[in-house]
Parts: sequence; structure tokens; C-alpha cells
Amino acid sequence: MSLEILEQLEAKVQMVVDTVSLLHVEIAELKVKNEILGQESDTVRKSCDVLEQENAHLRTNQNAWQQRICSLLSKIEEIE
Repeated sequence: MSLEILEQLEAKVQMVVDTVSLLHVEIAELKVKNEILGQESDTVRKSCDVLEQENAHLRTNQNAWQQRICSLLSKIEEIE
């Protein structure tokens, strides 16, 4: 009876060791994925910053053009 219990214990210990080994592998894979996602996040953040700057520049240009057009329209109205 004692040998049977010892074998069951050994089987359970082996199962725990296998599970821990698999979890270590999974943790290593998740660390790699996390690193990749962090790099992708940085790239997206930089792209977003560039787009925001470009958007601000385009809005400034648009406002300048609107002011010039309004000025020209005012001059045309003065002539009439």
C-alpha cells in the first residue's frame, strides 16, 4: 500500500514539475511578445506625434489661406 501511495505522489510531483516547466516556457514567450508590443506601441506613439504636428501645421496653413482669401474678398468688395 505504501509503495502505491509513493508512486501516486511521484506521478503528481512529476506532473507539477512538467506544469512548472511549461509555465516557464510560456512566461518566456510572453516576455518576448510584451517586448514586441512595447516596441510597436512606441512606434505608434511616435507616428501619432508626427501626425499631430503635421495636422497643426496644416491647420495653420489653412487659417493663413482663409485670412488671405477674406482679405482679397474684402478688397474686391471695396472696388465694387
